[in-house]
Amino acid sequence: MPTSSTDSRSQNVSPAEQALDFDVLIVGSGLAGLSAALQLAPTRRVALLTKQGLNDGASAWAQGGIAAVLAEDDSFDAHVQDTQVAGAGLCDLAATRFVVENAPAAIAWLRSLGVPFSEEDGQPGALHLTREGGHSARRIVHAADATGAAVQASLLAQLRATPHVTVFEQHTLVDLITARRLGLAGPDRCLGLHALDEARDRVRSFRAPHTILATGGAGQVYLHTTNPGTATGDGIAAAWRAGCRVANLEFIQFHPTSLCHPQAGSFLISEAVRGEGGRLLLPESAGGTRFMPQHDGRAELAPRDIVARAIDFEMKKHGLDCVHLDISHQSPEFLQAHFPNIKARCAGLGIDITREPIPVVPAAHYTCGGVLADLAGRTDLPGLYALGETACTGLHGANRLASNSLLECMVFARAAVQAINEAAAAGAALPPLPAWDESRVSDADERVVITHNRDELRRFMWDYVGIVRTDKRLERAARRIALLQGEIDEFYARFHVSRELLELRNLVQVADLIVRSARLRRESRGLHFSRDWPQTAAPAAPTILVPPAR
Repeated sequence: MPTSSTDSRSQNVSPAEQALDFDVLIVGSGLAGLSAALQLAPTRRVALLTKQGLNDGASAWAQGGIAAVLAEDDSFDAHVQDTQVAGAGLCDLAATRFVVENAPAAIAWLRSLGVPFSEEDGQPGALHLTREGGHSARRIVHAADATGAAVQASLLAQLRATPHVTVFEQHTLVDLITARRLGLAGPDRCLGLHALDEARDRVRSFRAPHTILATGGAGQVYLHTTNPGTATGDGIAAAWRAGCRVANLEFIQFHPTSLCHPQAGSFLISEAVRGEGGRLLLPESAGGTRFMPQHDGRAELAPRDIVARAIDFEMKKHGLDCVHLDISHQSPEFLQAHFPNIKARCAGLGIDITREPIPVVPAAHYTCGGVLADLAGRTDLPGLYALGETACTGLHGANRLASNSLLECMVFARAAVQAINEAAAAGAALPPLPAWDESRVSDADERVVITHNRDELRRFMWDYVGIVRTDKRLERAARRIALLQGEIDEFYARFHVSRELLELRNLVQVADLIVRSARLRRESRGLHFSRDWPQTAAPAAPTILVPPAR
């Protein structure tokens, strides 16, 4: 069975199918991808590929904000310490300090682009700083409760006015093209990629000396997630198939408070609601009492993994579908000013947060591990970079501190741009790339197989590889993943590719990596909690998977 597109469906380039040439390819249009594109555009020809529309990634969904030390009573050391505590001793100190110290400059850059951050009442120009779980100070810069949307809108407006960036919407990454896969002599490197153009229903070749993967995480591997449908681990899976190591994929952050309503979709209730005094309560049917103080001295301000496990425990103990988050003690004016989108979304579902609690349930939210990357975003494969949720830089350790993710996107985007600019002059000429071969495949006669397999995968990952894990559950998941991989490899070899098939292929690959990583960690740390290994082992060490030699 084939393991990659370029292994099984590549032929020599024909005149009608020449690769599209650029200086830099960027896959993903979230904050990391857009930040890199805008900073490269003045001097580089950039192709920005996105699976659906420009605004369909997870960045626009971020509610809480961006962490940065801006207050006089705060410090870089305190931010670093909070990050390390949340990361359960597994954060890389150099990466953490690098991100924290570059945070103020990242906020200044966004402000220069016109991002409408919330300001203190009566103090024009003075940013309002809120506090979130795990932070020891108010350091969260935000735009009400829709920070991601505000940032994304400003960057997209800037992008539309920027030359040298060519946008390819409805283009799904198929696989990376490498020198090794083409059988070229010399060291391996990334030469470009294949992407499915859905509008034309054909796979196109893109060539560039530098490729950036900023495809987000893999939340769709779970049944319940706050992530958009595009979060299928595409960059992580493609980098692994191209020979890159991955790290810490057992650490999947479950957001404690996703809105629990049959019509809510993937709507999350921001960490900032608890930061501003929201209390977690049992429903009236289970006593209506506050429960977080019994689980952690920080109560509702404990890190997300602790809060998620506490909610999971109470739900199972009392047989509940959800718990309640109550912020109704705050004034309607306060709630309208700080949480207008949450208030409006809940009101549309018949929930008045000024008078009643919000029903919430944990949901897969953030992939803390990913493609191993250095402080410039460089991966194991020369010419390939990984940014944002796709990457594992060491910042998040075993659990991401709230509002560090958007920050990471910007800091590492700037670092990668600097590395690309420094390396550009030394780049060698690239060889011709293969065109995509569809001559031996046919249209799928039963696409229901793809839908069924995706549903099955998401359900058993939720049941067996969720908030609380056991060795037996992980073993069951591994067996089912192996069966699915066989079916998908056969489907991929025989049929014309579609976005649904490519997404399923990537989800199963990432699920395999998550389970493998979880089975290697024989302890409980951060987001990985095992009933069979409840103690924390010493010393703290990352889980690094190395792809097999091809």
